Amino acid sequence: MLMPSQWRPEHKLFPHQVGFTCPPFDYDAAPSDFLRMAPESVGVHGWMLHAPDYKHGLDQRKQNFGMLDDFVHCMSRNGVDVAGQVGSNWVHASGLGVEGIREHCEKLSEKQGVKFHMAGYAMVEAMRELNVEKVALNAAYHWPAWWQGTVGFLREAGFDVLWAGNFHDQGWFADQDAVNDCRWVFDGDLAMKSFTYVAEQAPNADAYLINGMCNFRSGPGGQPQRPLHLTRTLEAALGKPVIGHDTALYWRIFKSLGLGPATPQGQLLESLNA
Repeated sequence: MLMPSQWRPEHKLFPHQVGFTCPPFDYDAAPSDFLRMAPESVGVHGWMLHAPDYKHGLDQRKQNFGMLDDFVHCMSRNGVDVAGQVGSNWVHASGLGVEGIREHCEKLSEKQGVKFHMAGYAMVEAMRELNVEKVALNAAYHWPAWWQGTVGFLREAGFDVLWAGNFHDQGWFADQDAVNDCRWVFDGDLAMKSFTYVAEQAPNADAYLINGMCNFRSGPGGQPQRPLHLTRTLEAALGKPVIGHDTALYWRIFKSLGLGPATPQGQLLESLNA
């Protein structure tokens, strides 16, 4: 006896089901962060890419790009409505270009019957939604090849990147090795300090961006938090929208679901509740 290949609404555990994937060897906060701010009708499932020799190289992202097809297929077979890819570098590492990524997401969505969104392209869509033209990039922990690829992708999409640089460029660490040693988790006060620095470099920016899925020890007891948790405070201090690849991906997923966050958030996510 074979299981049915399609999920009828009455068989779904949640009216709105979301799937996330993340790079190998990253315990990802996206499923937890998204679920905690979502309405009770939302359920979340995670799927970690399995590549045993993965070392976070851009070339490995390109080599493993086809695994995203496997991810969306699995999520489709399990009744997911929207699938989200965590990690900002995959879009530029693919070599497909901005339009190529848009087409890839669209075709994969149509093929599997699931809306598929990539964090790197969600950033582009979010800024277009807010009518942003001039930006500055807080490249956080990303080493040069990573954040320069993001800058190239943003410029190809038509945005004016006024300034970009990571924590080493900003002067908070002696070298990139010291940044890498933090394993992408940083002191809580670095978020405000780094964004203040970026804003000083580009006071005419329409919005300030932050690369990747950075974490700051700004939560209870020093628990790491993503830009999502800090956006309202940062926006109040800077007077401009602050957009991270995490918040952009969550915004795009909510938009596909036809929902908005159930808790107070920054400007981008709150635009869904307008």
